[in-house]
Amino acid sequence: MNRLHDWFASELGQHVLAAERLRLDAMVSDIFGFNAMQVGFEGVDLLRANRIPFRFTVGLEEAAEVRADARDLPFLTQSLDLVLLPHLLEFHAAPHQVLREVERVLMPEGHVVITGFNPWSLWGLWRLLHHGARSMPWCGRFISLRRLKDWLALLGLEVTAGQVCCYAPPMGRAGWVDRFRFLEAAGDRWWALAGAVYVLQAKKRVRGMRLITPRWNEKRVAEKALAPAAHKIGHVGRMGLKESA
Repeated sequence: MNRLHDWFASELGQHVLAAERLRLDAMVSDIFGFNAMQVGFEGVDLLRANRIPFRFTVGLEEAAEVRADARDLPFLTQSLDLVLLPHLLEFHAAPHQVLREVERVLMPEGHVVITGFNPWSLWGLWRLLHHGARSMPWCGRFISLRRLKDWLALLGLEVTAGQVCCYAPPMGRAGWVDRFRFLEAAGDRWWALAGAVYVLQAKKRVRGMRLITPRWNEKRVAEKALAPAAHKIGHVGRMGLKESA
């Protein structure tokens, strides 16, 4: 079984997953289209709030509906409207290639949503002090928001929304999580960029692309201009001015 799945099944992991789901539900609920893909985290539906009719999971685990590596997706170019990458980049050997594949399969104006662990947080500090422990999730290569935004910009993916959460220190016991729960509300107000987890949304922009829609009003004006005008006969009014009949 995937070790990241095992960690998310723990008390601390469940706390993080609940916080992420709240933000993911709000972020993907208004994204529309025909095809949506979740890469990784097989067996957990993180697109449950999205209303795109065809949603599926891709990964290397048995629970995936499509078995494939994220660096070589078996889909046509510009065929997907939404791609979700839940904690994939920091645990994948080729995060840049994954993003390039995501950009390839996304439709113009399509969306990608990424969740990741923030190195500039109490969690990042804990990982630094323990010199990158081998256990999950500390063995991952945490990617900063600034670096991720730079990668996205180079691919023409424009960041449109983002949130952070989980400000409490990474204490594994439920009692410690509850004890530091007050930091969640305080963090959003006082140190908004120091949350342990970020949820980032970006849109694929295509230069020079303009959606063409029917110009109903302009069509009516053009037809009216081309229509033959009725012959008008003038006459002299009371004031001696020429009036139209």
